[in-house]
Amino acid sequence: MKRLVLATHNKHKAEELQLLLDGTDIEILTLDSFPQVGDIEEDHDTLQGNALKKARHVLQLTSLPSLADDTGLEVFSLNGEPGVYSARYAGPNATYADNVKKLLLKMNGMPAHSRGAQFRSVLAFVTPEGFERVVEGVCNGEIIDHPRGTGGFGYDPVFLPSGHRQTFAEMSMDVKNTLSHRAKALHGIKGVLLSYFNP
Repeated sequence: MKRLVLATHNKHKAEELQLLLDGTDIEILTLDSFPQVGDIEEDHDTLQGNALKKARHVLQLTSLPSLADDTGLEVFSLNGEPGVYSARYAGPNATYADNVKKLLLKMNGMPAHSRGAQFRSVLAFVTPEGFERVVEGVCNGEIIDHPRGTGGFGYDPVFLPSGHRQTFAEMSMDVKNTLSHRAKALHGIKGVLLSYFNP
């Protein structure tokens, strides 16, 4: 069995990747299998820097090929905020609602043409042989002025993807997974993983 460590405790992310690699002999492990890894501080100023740091750290402690991600919402009129600080935009212990509230306050009164934004997801894959590859996925859209929908998480209730009438929080997971930044990044990394594990 070929083993890959996904640098997360999030079972949903592991299931998503396992589904993508369905039919292969690659086993996905999460950090739940490696308590020695502990928390990894995301202290870089780019999504790529954080993803690579997590992947390299997990590789160092497990000696197994590792895949890590970092994701951020980037609002163009706010110079890319919240960006790398998306998860802690309103402070270190902020809830999803706190972060959304801060964003909407900052954007209060902004006209529609200034509300453009993108979700960006960066995946970093590193191996014991020293191979490293970074892939990113982007989903463009806009920030609406009040939350809509109860699904998803994070900024999903205020993110309206381009060409759609529903926010990420109003969509079914099936629809969201066809166009999300994360889905695009995962599809981008799939070929890299397959060529590594099945050369």
